[in-house]
Amino acid sequence: MARIAGVDLPKNERVEIGLTRIFGIGRTLSMKILKEANVNPNKRVKELADDEIVKIRNIIERDYKVEGDLRREISMNIKRLIDIGSYRGLRHQQHLPVRGQRTRTNARTRKGPRKLVVKKK
Repeated sequence: MARIAGVDLPKNERVEIGLTRIFGIGRTLSMKILKEANVNPNKRVKELADDEIVKIRNIIERDYKVEGDLRREISMNIKRLIDIGSYRGLRHQQHLPVRGQRTRTNARTRKGPRKLVVKKK
């Protein structure tokens, strides 16, 4: 089993897809990494040689911010927005959509499930 950036890659997936299990790596970046490491993207993870895994691991560590470091950077950026009191920071703080979406309808993902209002007689 290949372990890259603290994540165990699934054995039976193609390497191209398996790398996307790492937070911060999508399909495009995965292909770019495999091209730089000269690894066939159609190979299965279990078919990778040790030297290929080391090449991929070194490229990711050298060039990209993934997993914990990336999560930390994102949360620090949000914290900075909140601390300076920007509009975006206030929206983050109130758990409302940040990028200008409407909230009269929709926005259920950010606002949470509906709160029922009970009418009194």
